[in-house]
Amino acid sequence: MDKFINLIKLSVGSESVDSLEEWQKTKQAQADDGLPRHVTRMWPKREPEILQGGSIFWVIKGSVQCRQRIIRLDEVIGTDGIRRCAIVLDPTVVRTQTALRRPFQGWRYLQPADSPADLATSRSSEERLPTDLANALAEIGVI
Repeated sequence: MDKFINLIKLSVGSESVDSLEEWQKTKQAQADDGLPRHVTRMWPKREPEILQGGSIFWVIKGSVQCRQRIIRLDEVIGTDGIRRCAIVLDPTVVRTQTALRRPFQGWRYLQPADSPADLATSRSSEERLPTDLANALAEIGVI
């Protein structure tokens, strides 16, 4: 039995995994220590399980395409005085098998058994399929 849980989140504004990686290199997307982060309104109630090895799986253009290991959760107080959660991430983006997802708001918990598998490292240098084609293949169960 897995002792950790993952999160799944839409990467709003990302056109591709590459554009997500570029955004995360900007100062606006980084914690004080330079690690990429994602700030969200809600604090996960299952924090201990997330920090036992969980990742955030990114939905880009209607499909899960990659994940990042969650390192820690930081408190962030906005200029409006509201407490938020910064999900601090490992900068390594791991590409995953394509898995279709309908749009949703916020983040959701994702059991390890339901999480798309990582692509083999031997495939990481392959040219990427266009998102529409990858989604169509995932829809019919080919990838």
